[in-house]
Amino acid sequence: MPCNHKFQNELNLELIDYEPTTLIVGSFNPGPPVNNTAGWFYGRTASNYFWDALPRLYGEESLINATPAEWKQFCRDKQIAITDLISSIDDAEPESREHQKILAGFSDDAIAYHFEDFTFVNIAQLLQRHPTIKNIYITRGTTEAFWRHLWNPITQYCNRNNIREGKLLTPSGDDTIYQHGAYNEQHPDKQVPLPQDYILMRWKQEWHF
Repeated sequence: MPCNHKFQNELNLELIDYEPTTLIVGSFNPGPPVNNTAGWFYGRTASNYFWDALPRLYGEESLINATPAEWKQFCRDKQIAITDLISSIDDAEPESREHQKILAGFSDDAIAYHFEDFTFVNIAQLLQRHPTIKNIYITRGTTEAFWRHLWNPITQYCNRNNIREGKLLTPSGDDTIYQHGAYNEQHPDKQVPLPQDYILMRWKQEWHF
């Protein structure tokens, strides 16, 4: 029995009632057997600053403490759609404590290292079905072979079809601690006090406006 994405029925954008101009792509958000408290994409807000950075890009207040309904309304207002690269991990065994521990750690690299059988979201097909999308961003690095293999064809599709493709610094606070600290060490006169402010600064450098 596979471990399906918690919001699998939303990955193909079939539930949105607007035409997006921007698509944000993450990695994977596990459903059962994981006790995943996220109410929607990027919803583990105790350790993820996505819903702080994204609204502030538009000059609005943070939505870090908002509800999933408010997150969805923001996306509707700004014509943003969200999906992930992985729809299910098909060789995950729900009865395996090792697999449960790996999935519950929410580590992209651990998923890529420990599993081999996946069902992926067809991002190029989503772009074909929604020609209004002119900007696409991935919220993780693609230097590792597993993620690079998934993202390179998307980059090539975007280049052929005049779609702006970009890579956003991961909004995970845990994953940006080192980079945030290194930046402050290298820029003693331009200190960025909080990880979420550092993420926002980096996103501003990449966003399409």
